[in-house]
Amino acid sequence: MLFHTTVRRELARSFGATLVVILTIVLTMMLIRTLGLAAGGSVAPQDVVLLLGYTALGHLPTMLALSLFIAVVSTLGRMYRDSEMTIWFASGVGLSRFVRPVLVTSWPMLLVIGLLVLVVWPWGNRQSAELRERYQQRSDLSRVAPGMFQVSRDGSRVFFVERDADNDATRARNVFVLSNDARHETVVAAHSGHVENEEQRRVLVLQDGQRNETNRETGELSLSRFDSYRVTVDEQAAGKAQERSPRTQRTIELLRQPWPRQQAELSWRFGLLLGAGNLVLLGIGLSAANPRRASNWNLLFALLGFVVYYNLINLSQAWVGSGRTTLLGALLGLHGSVAALALALLWWREKGHTAPMLRLFGRRSGQRS
Repeated sequence: MLFHTTVRRELARSFGATLVVILTIVLTMMLIRTLGLAAGGSVAPQDVVLLLGYTALGHLPTMLALSLFIAVVSTLGRMYRDSEMTIWFASGVGLSRFVRPVLVTSWPMLLVIGLLVLVVWPWGNRQSAELRERYQQRSDLSRVAPGMFQVSRDGSRVFFVERDADNDATRARNVFVLSNDARHETVVAAHSGHVENEEQRRVLVLQDGQRNETNRETGELSLSRFDSYRVTVDEQAAGKAQERSPRTQRTIELLRQPWPRQQAELSWRFGLLLGAGNLVLLGIGLSAANPRRASNWNLLFALLGFVVYYNLINLSQAWVGSGRTTLLGALLGLHGSVAALALALLWWREKGHTAPMLRLFGRRSGQRS
């Protein structure tokens, strides 16, 4: 009972500290990236915090798996360096006895990882896609900041407006529009304007202005005045739905669609869950350290193993998506091999450390008797 309590308490403490450090680093990097997207016009500035939350939820399973793996390696590695493992081995406790307390401590996190990957991951991707899509599909006029020139999405028009006093995004005054195509350059200036929706497009209706047009081929200039003038500013309606990516589909929907893209997404989701469980077992075998050397080489090798394993999960996803292998073949081939490697490493570590300690302990007991 004391053995289980000690291992579980130290493992939980190490996991909490590791998770805080990883969350801080990753969230800082995500915040910088999201701010860059907002500055580049890919997302709305007011949606930065919301998008950061959705992105963090999507990467949380990987951070939890990495934190759990590092916690197992660092906790058992410290016990090796402080000679606690030597005492446990001499007392008849083999390395395989550490599997139970480690799994008892890890199973709640594995359950959370499963829920995040299978349920929260597609939901967060859908919300992020809707934020980006809603911002990208808004009217070109609604993007324009008062007193600033704004280029349309296709780069063929430049807008300059002054908003109305009521801050209506569909109405403006003192509107300037510069349009370019292969043959003409057109400059339109109007006293006011507003946006109207027409089926699959949005139209900017200008009132009380003039239009200057230059023919690029002949150099001919034309000037006209108008009471009302219509300019198409958005070819698609703002709410038009786009094709859903497999990343945004629920797991139950992917199971009903036996196509390569959907199967590839399933291989990544199930692979991350199985990988988290394999990493826990693999961490027990990789935690061995020499107590005479105060080094963390075992932790460095463990991190390298995590990077390789994670890249193999992504590679298996690409193979399933390209049709090189099936979903079942990818899961059994990769994760079955890693599970067998973890068990073999655990058996080798136990035979290499526990048996000599037991023989030494039995020899000393015989000498005393």
